[in-house]
Amino acid sequence: MTDEEKKITSNEPDVEEEKEKEDFEVIMPEASWTTMDAEEFKEQPEELKVFANFYISQFSQRDLEIMDAYDTSSNTVDINHYLLDNIHFTRKNLVKHALQYHDYNFQSLLDEIAKKDKINPKEMTSYEDWNTWYEKRRREIPNSLS
Repeated sequence: MTDEEKKITSNEPDVEEEKEKEDFEVIMPEASWTTMDAEEFKEQPEELKVFANFYISQFSQRDLEIMDAYDTSSNTVDINHYLLDNIHFTRKNLVKHALQYHDYNFQSLLDEIAKKDKINPKEMTSYEDWNTWYEKRRREIPNSLS
């Protein structure tokens, strides 16, 4: 058996390995903490908040087909993608966060609805107002089941 084979099969520590271990020192850096500032939410018009709340409710019920008639720039795709990624939020928080990043998408839909249906979004002050509008639009669709 060669000297190398003897070292491999022997349970005795290698003198050279022991010396390397003694020369090697691990130094751990000090932990540093980073804190993020709280997110500041921009103020949104009340009619946009009410509309976003209604939209998110319809999204949760998988009932957005009427909105497609007013979507000229794939706004619903952008909004829905964001909603799917953040569905764990409560609806109140989801409205706040969705408006923070997609207020222009909601506003575009709102503008198109106002233009096509000749409504004033500022007069749509509650979820019930939007629900009534939605059901009226649904009844106007020929061959609608609802």
